[in-house]
Amino acid sequence: MDVWKKLPDSSSLRHILMCLSLILCSVALVGSKPPTTLERVMALGELRVVSRNGPTTYYEGPYGLAGFEYELLSGFAQELGVQLVLEDQEDLDYMLDDVSNGKAHLAAAGLAITDSRSRKVRFNEPYQHVSQQLLYNSRTRPPQDVEDLIGKDILVMAKSSHAERLRELQRRHPALTWREQSNLEMIDLLEMVHSGNLDYAVVDSNVYDLNRHIYPRARAAFELGEAQQLAWAFPHSRDQSLYQAAQAYLQRVKEDGTLASISQRFNDRISEVTTGGALLFSYRLEHRLPRWEEQLKAAAEELDLDWRMLAAISYQESHWNPDARSYTGVRGLMMLTMAAAQDMGISNRLDPSQSIYGGAKYFKSMYERLPPSIEGEDRTWMALAAYNVGLGHLEDARKLTQGHGDDPKKWSHVREYLPLLAKRQYHRHTKHGYARGWEPVTYVRNVRNFYNILAWHDQQEQRRIATLENESEEQKHQRKVSHSGLSTPISVL
Repeated sequence: MDVWKKLPDSSSLRHILMCLSLILCSVALVGSKPPTTLERVMALGELRVVSRNGPTTYYEGPYGLAGFEYELLSGFAQELGVQLVLEDQEDLDYMLDDVSNGKAHLAAAGLAITDSRSRKVRFNEPYQHVSQQLLYNSRTRPPQDVEDLIGKDILVMAKSSHAERLRELQRRHPALTWREQSNLEMIDLLEMVHSGNLDYAVVDSNVYDLNRHIYPRARAAFELGEAQQLAWAFPHSRDQSLYQAAQAYLQRVKEDGTLASISQRFNDRISEVTTGGALLFSYRLEHRLPRWEEQLKAAAEELDLDWRMLAAISYQESHWNPDARSYTGVRGLMMLTMAAAQDMGISNRLDPSQSIYGGAKYFKSMYERLPPSIEGEDRTWMALAAYNVGLGHLEDARKLTQGHGDDPKKWSHVREYLPLLAKRQYHRHTKHGYARGWEPVTYVRNVRNFYNILAWHDQQEQRRIATLENESEEQKHQRKVSHSGLSTPISVL
């Protein structure tokens, strides 16, 4: 029997081997599952998030990025062991498209869950609830209901959930009209209502609560419908690995208080000194400052600074409380961040001497890094502003000042433009983006007030010492007798 005839020829053999290879590859593919979205994120080492630079999302602080969404996302990225990568997208529709098309892993920008958006993306469990507030100018009669809005000039952000809510109301009130505008922040709407340039506007309650003290004539009339839920947006996909990881993370930070802490941190604001605050400062000047005066003077002498300025900064930061701690994580008498302490060579922010020296050194560094053209008191006030908001944002404000024909070397001019960094129409064209620009203005004003009181008090103290040194022996004796209680007693009525 000729066994060789049973073997296929070379062309047939190649065909058989090719088929076997295909079968083996198919078996291998069936046997090994493709990586999940979560596994791909971890393999990439990056969590790619599309967001929108602004007050409730993310912005550049004195020591890097900050903001409510940023803090929440940073915690999630850290839990996954990957780097957070943010992409700025102004248009809300494009933002959701980036998620549904897989260009970003998720979107996080204070997004309200709506029916139309839910058709594009999948929202996780909400992390915050807000209501839509209808704003009016307090100098006008407040509207009572939707019927009062008909025929009025109403403005909302384009493609926002506020516009969707108005479209829902329009079905029941066909005569209701409004305008939509892009490149706006809700703070812009607050200002327009406050200034009387707009009849009504709609903003979220969290934005209104944070900014209403800046524009006090913009008042909330009533809520448009029920509260809305804010959440992160993910693509519609059968692979829910990243979605479920986010769900677990948000549930944990809700339960352990982290979410509440982040929320409170970014709703804090710097308040102006009131009459009561000034009285409290005077009391603490007598009872708290003496404990730290020598250390303040020593740091000021070493760095060639005015110790009273350091004392004023320290009071604004901590009220001279060495154990002070803010929701933003800054600590000690000068309330240094961890990054600032490291930059200044400080190992223990709660050590009063180190905190004072570190804060003094940081203020001096701001002072010295300003352009030489800024002189005198202007240099001091701008250094204070940079201490609060960062040199980058101060420089952005100086460029805005110059661009509008004013003097970028004068604090009295620059302080008028710093608040504009909170407006999208301005900050979208700056290098460092959004900033809570009204805060450094209030900060500088408060520190100046404290400094003036300290300077006056120091002057009075020097006069008192000089008067005592010039007293005659007989006057000293009479004063001692008076203080010993041997003088004529005062009747108690």
